Amino acid sequence: MTELTTPVVDTFCWVELATSDPTAAKTFYAAAFGWELADMDMPSGKYTMATVGGKTVCGMMLLPDEAKKMGAPPHWLSYVATNDVAASLTKVASLGGKTLAGPMDIGPGTMAVVQDPSGGVFAFWQAKQSMGTWLYQEPNALCWNELLSTNVDAAGKFYATLFGWKPEAMPMPEGAYTVFKRGDSGVAGMMAMPPMAGGAPRAWLPYFQVQNADAFLAKAIGLGAQIRVPPQDVPKVGRFAALVDPQGAVFAVLQPAM
Repeated sequence: MTELTTPVVDTFCWVELATSDPTAAKTFYAAAFGWELADMDMPSGKYTMATVGGKTVCGMMLLPDEAKKMGAPPHWLSYVATNDVAASLTKVASLGGKTLAGPMDIGPGTMAVVQDPSGGVFAFWQAKQSMGTWLYQEPNALCWNELLSTNVDAAGKFYATLFGWKPEAMPMPEGAYTVFKRGDSGVAGMMAMPPMAGGAPRAWLPYFQVQNADAFLAKAIGLGAQIRVPPQDVPKVGRFAALVDPQGAVFAVLQPAM
């Protein structure tokens, strides 16, 4: 079991849903993944923590007014750990990216939302105190993050320089797929935005691990979700699919290969 108590710098460390209807979203995700949900009072309003067996997996909140004004739809936002948010934002700017929000202190840390030169959106998280135990690559928890980019060359250079990730090409039936590695471990993936996905959000897409992708899809559709990418198998990786929740946020699921 992968349990983290300290964020690993330059890797994804958190994922958060900003939605137009938190009550409906909580009902959907609790039923789909079996998450246990608890609300916390924050200066900006209620923040919901989702857990599996007492271990944290993600957060949920109302879509902020500032995000609405920028045209952001309901979405999942992925966070990368840093030791110094201010220094990270300076580096992002030097590489052609830009800051969309923050930095701001929130609870046990400082966060900021940024955009890479190709339009990909993610956030930084600088932890100031422990947030408890967080699950990764476990059933019903985050297991991967992927970027669909309109300029994979520019995005690849940006992330390689920003985080020290090593991009490696992985042949796929639909075209080249980039696996970003930190040392010998894959930490994220990237591929060119498919023509049929022109309207897809450019934010990093979170993948949640499931034990049976087809069974999960049947359950999620029954709860009001729609399929964005039909289930398909990737040799040595597993079976995956992408969905849109009832409020419009996109996420993916992965049934790892045995």
